[in-house]
Amino acid sequence: MNPLQRYAPLVDDEEAFLEACERPLPSVVRVNTIKTTVERAREALDDEGVAYEQTDWHPGILKLEDSTAGTNWPYFHGWLHGQEEVSALPAIALDPQPGERVWDTCAAPGSKTTQIAAMMNDEGVLVGNDNNLGRLSALRHNAERLGVTNLVVTNQDARNFSMKPFGEQTPEKPGAFEQFDRVLVDAPCSCEGTCRKNPDVLDEWTMNHVQSVAGIQKGILRRAVQVTKPGGSVVYSTCTFAPEENEAVLDFVLEREDCELVEWDVPDAFETSPGVTEWEDDEYDPSVTKARRVYPHQNDTGGFFTAKLEVQS
Repeated sequence: MNPLQRYAPLVDDEEAFLEACERPLPSVVRVNTIKTTVERAREALDDEGVAYEQTDWHPGILKLEDSTAGTNWPYFHGWLHGQEEVSALPAIALDPQPGERVWDTCAAPGSKTTQIAAMMNDEGVLVGNDNNLGRLSALRHNAERLGVTNLVVTNQDARNFSMKPFGEQTPEKPGAFEQFDRVLVDAPCSCEGTCRKNPDVLDEWTMNHVQSVAGIQKGILRRAVQVTKPGGSVVYSTCTFAPEENEAVLDFVLEREDCELVEWDVPDAFETSPGVTEWEDDEYDPSVTKARRVYPHQNDTGGFFTAKLEVQS
């Protein structure tokens, strides 16, 4: 059975959902405002004869009509970065500010990390972590191409992330800190929502994998809350539809850490659905409805899940 069929009870139009999952994804780029402006990037594409359409919910997200992201000079110069449209949501929910201390727990290959850096105006401290040493080379490459300078790269298991390298503040270490202002947990997952660009994920799907990765997700999200200052924000996101990896993870952490789910400003022109409070034999905290689900047929994107938590103490 197609694993996507298990989510029929969650969608408003099963046929449209399944049909959308079979279509290839549009080619999309994000304008890198560290190096240029949206206007200059659009002029460069016009001069190159590259056809594109500006999305109606984000001026810096452009859909290329007849070409792929890496085949034009604005891309090579770091003005553009190939990024799936829906994956821009977590950074928008996080809303990082210039000068803050931000941790991206699972950063490689760096699309969301570099988006966060741009939103910070490349100011402050951005820690990009990944437990896969091989993937960190892609993170470094993308950061360098896009002109990011406020990035610190670490190679740790996010579930046991140590703040010791950042140390206590002393005259010799005036920039040291012990907690983050904001944290993004774009967690490893079963990746069902990427089936439009990688259909193999459906052939390789197993319930055992969903259950095993959910344990990892819970550990990373708990640690993210623990290292975030009171009043700080943690955004949790996945590219899967499975409630076991989404609402169930939130429910688990809400019971064990001092945090609460909060609303976040979803762009008006971008259609989403609320998190679900029941799935099969399980019930979740009512506040999980503040999370946002994105199904491929709603905006012609991949599938996604994004939630925002506020740390209490």
